[in-house]
Amino acid sequence: MNLSRFSLEGKTALVTGARSGIGQAIAVGMAEAGANLVLLGHQDNMQETADLVRQAGREVDTVMLDLSQTDQIEAVCQELLSRHQIDILVNNAGATVRTPAAEFAKADWERIIDINMTSVFLLTQQIARPMLARRAGKIISIASLNSFIGGITVVAYTASKHGVAGITRALSNEWAGYNVQVNAIAPGYVETNLTSPLKQNVERNQMITSRIPAGRWGKPDDIAGAAIYLAAPASDFVNGQLLVVDGGWMAW
Repeated sequence: MNLSRFSLEGKTALVTGARSGIGQAIAVGMAEAGANLVLLGHQDNMQETADLVRQAGREVDTVMLDLSQTDQIEAVCQELLSRHQIDILVNNAGATVRTPAAEFAKADWERIIDINMTSVFLLTQQIARPMLARRAGKIISIASLNSFIGGITVVAYTASKHGVAGITRALSNEWAGYNVQVNAIAPGYVETNLTSPLKQNVERNQMITSRIPAGRWGKPDDIAGAAIYLAAPASDFVNGQLLVVDGGWMAW
């Protein structure tokens, strides 16, 4: 096989939530595969990721945007697109609140839905318009096992990740004919800041690990390879899929 089909040479990827964890691993992995990076986050703390991208020999830019402020997305995207041609968009940023559903606050619901779902659509809409005009582009959103199951005490997160799955399929239906591939990755239990409360809960950690045939939690780097595949020419006929990367948890 011609391995150039897995190269991102000459491409520019925009990765949200790239400060750490899965977002950082994807950004660095794409840099190692040849892409230049634009890192989007809500705090000015993406220096470590930017340095790792530069160490891979690639250019990097950072953009500040709080994705819970959905009314700011269009203006920030227009300014960003005036400076960069974005070939790959990775919607990775996400948040959660762990509260029993009967006690879940409306403000928390709205914030999680805005960050995890509404911003995914609005950001994708803005970044995809030039892709559609060029008839070339890759959209990758980070979904979740909670795109398939209900979870416990994460009602807003689960609703938002079901929404990401629906958005992925709907956009794929409209945009596949324009050579813009829209897909998602559903990570299993991966060691990140977001999942640290589960990892630290001895009972829940044991229950989760016992169901993973691979016998371990995932690492952020386990997700990066899937993202590179979905961003590369090798996946040009892959549309509307939720690629599960979970060590076999869903197959159990």
